[in-house]
Amino acid sequence: MSNAQKGTPLVELRDISIAFGGIKAVDHVTVDLFPGEVVGLLGHNGAGKSTLIKCLSGAYQADSGDIFINGEKATITNPRDARSYNIETIYQTLALADNLNAASNLFLGRELVTSAGFVDDAAMEAETRKIMARLNPNFRKFNVPVSALSGGQRQSVAIARAVYFNAKILIMDEPTAALGPHETQMVAELIQELKAQGIGIFLIEHDIHAVMDLCDRASVMKNGQLVGTVNVNEVTDEDILGMIILGKQPGKAA
Repeated sequence: MSNAQKGTPLVELRDISIAFGGIKAVDHVTVDLFPGEVVGLLGHNGAGKSTLIKCLSGAYQADSGDIFINGEKATITNPRDARSYNIETIYQTLALADNLNAASNLFLGRELVTSAGFVDDAAMEAETRKIMARLNPNFRKFNVPVSALSGGQRQSVAIARAVYFNAKILIMDEPTAALGPHETQMVAELIQELKAQGIGIFLIEHDIHAVMDLCDRASVMKNGQLVGTVNVNEVTDEDILGMIILGKQPGKAA
């Protein structure tokens, strides 16, 4: 699986703590991510995984700790800051405009225009076809509203948008939830393609099987703390379940 852990991490969340109303949602947690790697973040609801990653996406600010991007300290106070570091988030809700087609969604708010100042639909479709050919060659439905697309196809549009605008670090929130087997396979292939391009992915997940299939490493949180980070190919489903439920590392007594 992953031999990526060499050199400088693409991202390091170092000693991050954040409290809400005196309760530590994230308590001195350190995780990292290397280029071309997928790191799964697991834990029960309320374990702190989403809160931790929202410090990276700019939705929250940590009370203490630091974020390093390519080895340099980063300042991320809002989602715009995150985008300036080429961090993009793909939420489960996908944030697509249902009534618009793939190209219009790809360039939403960043439309290409002709020299006369009109929206250049042909150029946007050409660019969308180009990026889709790279990410999801079977995608054909360029001229229908995205509401007519399947879950996996919608996911491809959201991912294409992130990649087109130079995402280097992708946060994906349960990307295969509510997808059938065929669609799940499609997203798995998309993730492989993103990895091949050197993009690092944090995957927030509840489903251990998805983590075993898609991730190189898994970081497990419980009650705001990091239980540990493991190489997925060196552990079993039961090992990870033990980390989530019992808060113990594989091979160690609880």
